[in-house]
Amino acid sequence: AVSVAVTIGEAQKTFRDSIAVAATKIRVGNGLDAGVQMGPVISKESKRRIESLINAGVGEGAKPILDGRGTRILKYEAGNFLTPTILDGLPSTSQLAHTEIFGPVLSLIHANSVDEAMEFLGRSPYGNQASLFTTSGSAARKFRYEAPAGNIGINIGVAAPMAYFPFSGWKQSFFGILHGQGRDAVEFFTESKIVIERWSRQETRKF
Repeated sequence: AVSVAVTIGEAQKTFRDSIAVAATKIRVGNGLDAGVQMGPVISKESKRRIESLINAGVGEGAKPILDGRGTRILKYEAGNFLTPTILDGLPSTSQLAHTEIFGPVLSLIHANSVDEAMEFLGRSPYGNQASLFTTSGSAARKFRYEAPAGNIGINIGVAAPMAYFPFSGWKQSFFGILHGQGRDAVEFFTESKIVIERWSRQETRKF
């Protein structure tokens, strides 16, 4: 579900190369076939939308390290398949940088410092979750308290590993007044009652 990865400093090349190698190993096909790790997107409309976003990113200057557009899977040629796509060097002002793609597309943006990366996060209209992978305790502490997202992961990709953890999106990643997991999920199904009583000296409290 991650749409954007922001690399800081020397991590730019090592992360780009490593994630590209990992992505090429993902087997795409019918999810009911043995060994398949990733199935199709949900509809033809979704596939067209995702491919149009990839086109937009390339048009804005991103370089497709892996390109999943036009994917055809043997025996499932009519399926809505996309293989993993990695767009390197996406401008931080790109529409993809602020879009929840909901497809197998990862955009790479480079920052020179943690502060610069945090400024990018702050400009996003979404705030479901953000993760930092680091060996720096000070960077982790800064990210933990200042990253503008409801779920924060430090060296973990999905910051809601158990069902009872709240899925606490912020900004446009949240709708309503309660979150869908954790204590809020219980509150959603709870009818609360408020009772106000006043007893004067002339009245009795005997039942």
